[in-house]
Amino acid sequence: MATKKIQVAKETATDSKYVSRKRKLYEEEVVPYLMKRFGYKNVNQCPKLVKITVNNGLGDSKDNAKSVQIAQQEIAMITGQKPVLTKAKKSVASFKVREGMNVGIKVTLRGDRMYEFFDKLVSIALPRVRDFRGVPTKSFDGRGNYAMGVKEQLIFPEIQYDQVEKIRGFDVCIVTTANTDEEALELLKAMGMPFKAN
Repeated sequence: MATKKIQVAKETATDSKYVSRKRKLYEEEVVPYLMKRFGYKNVNQCPKLVKITVNNGLGDSKDNAKSVQIAQQEIAMITGQKPVLTKAKKSVASFKVREGMNVGIKVTLRGDRMYEFFDKLVSIALPRVRDFRGVPTKSFDGRGNYAMGVKEQLIFPEIQYDQVEKIRGFDVCIVTTANTDEEALELLKAMGMPFKAN
């Protein structure tokens, strides 16, 4: 038990030395910009990223255990965290879904993993989308959170094209502490999110 505690302490000690590129950008450049832009009196008033959730509905592959496992592995490779299976809350006969059936997978990223995923999404993955002109600015929910869909997992460098069983899309939801969509938009713009020019 004692050795396990020491090991965990060592891991957290090494983690604290490493600061992701986007977290550094947020602390050094984004916070001063937002304070000036919105006239905040306190650093803690500045909106920040809270978590990023990645959801993948399994659709027709929910009955195939191998497909579910492959989808889990792909999401784990992309996010760097093991996804959890989401189960149906009630039975729907028309969709051939029974209560308790696996219907999707999801990952919730926080801390450095969240910043790493965000960095990878905006710097590497989105620019690889064919005919990419930016993400829409209308996908905010009115409370400062942003949701977007990724049509195929192939835009992420971890996924090998020849090893892909099926092209799958997934949803990415970026949760922030911003009170308005305008503040969230400025936060994400300053963090490097490539929005469409209006």
